[in-house]
Amino acid sequence: MSRALRALISIPLHWQILAALILGALYGFLLPQEAGYITWAGDLFLRALRMIVAPLILCSIISGVAGLKNMGSTGPASGDSSQSSGAAGALGRLGLKTLTYYAITSLLAITTGLILVNLIQPGAGMEPPALQDSSIEVKPLGQTLLEIVPRNVFQALMQDDMLSIIFFAFLAGAAMLRMEHEKGDTLIRFFQSAFELMMRITDWIVRFAPLGILGIVAGVVSEKYLEGNLLESVRSVGTYMAVVIIALFVHAFITLFAILRFYGGINPLRHLKAMGSALLMAFSTSSSSATLPLTMECCEKQGGISNRTTSFVLPLGATVNMDGTALYECVATLFIAQASGIELSLTQQLIVVFTALLASVGAAGIPMAGLVTITIILSAVGLPAESIGLIITVDRILDMFRTAVNVWSDSCGAAVIARSEGEGIYGTSAG
Repeated sequence: MSRALRALISIPLHWQILAALILGALYGFLLPQEAGYITWAGDLFLRALRMIVAPLILCSIISGVAGLKNMGSTGPASGDSSQSSGAAGALGRLGLKTLTYYAITSLLAITTGLILVNLIQPGAGMEPPALQDSSIEVKPLGQTLLEIVPRNVFQALMQDDMLSIIFFAFLAGAAMLRMEHEKGDTLIRFFQSAFELMMRITDWIVRFAPLGILGIVAGVVSEKYLEGNLLESVRSVGTYMAVVIIALFVHAFITLFAILRFYGGINPLRHLKAMGSALLMAFSTSSSSATLPLTMECCEKQGGISNRTTSFVLPLGATVNMDGTALYECVATLFIAQASGIELSLTQQLIVVFTALLASVGAAGIPMAGLVTITIILSAVGLPAESIGLIITVDRILDMFRTAVNVWSDSCGAAVIARSEGEGIYGTSAG
């Protein structure tokens, strides 16, 4: 028995999730009246995800922002004074270019998803009874921006007020950059250790994703079967998947290709070929962090990008640049709102864009991290976190696509920034 259990555990997580998806669908279809026997597993999984969101985002953003203090001195010593000391190097010319690129490409990705999901309306007509009574408070944009600053940060943590948590985390991380060397480094190490702790807990929870998905899928399928609109739900979720994938392809092969060609003067197809192995690994592992060493190797050996650039741009990108994740979270939130019969106003959609940008910064580079951070955006516009059950069944498939786009965007950023620094990548120079 123990040998069989070990063999089951050794199966890759994505195959376990696929099996759970199929079994859950069959159980909900064949035994709809008995779905309650296993739906508790899905409820428990969702509660566990919600449990870690606030501390994970707090520690992730603080450690990421404060970690810029050490990133500036990454790489071999070269006598470059702008990169020789802590925050001055990290927030110097290279850091400014990198953060600007990441902010622009993430916004472009989110905008692409926002346009497509509003045009196609994949959730229209799909109204889960559990969400029909959901109501959201429409606040003026000025009030929303004012409430980002928390009156009490501990109360914000207790109430899962994600925008306030993100604001405080950015503020605390930036303050650590300005603290005295010894005191600042002590705090940075503390939050980096806390982030590693939350990552370990997240990894444990994700390992139970197959059981959670089994319960969630069985519950959703049985509910739709008993209501008589199972085929409509399948159609809507399939359309939602198509919208996400199309938007990812538009961003990867139109937007980023254009940035490479017109801003960096780089042949996009040549760069795509150079990054082939890293992109395949990102697609198969759904982890930009696990792919990072190979991404750096491809950029340096295949693209001729200097270690100075890759060692700063790519690790930072694996932490804060999640174009694909930001796009996915925006589309998923609007799909859930459409499926709930709730029309988000322009102000609320702007909040979705803003929150998706910030939430993608806090997304961990591990499989299914988007499931954690998407609850931030849902809470920002008043949608229940439990509604991610509508999309969790197909999340692992979409995770593969969005991770590949995340890594592709990081590599494009390294190439463009290298050219702007005058590096002779692909046998040419920017001068």
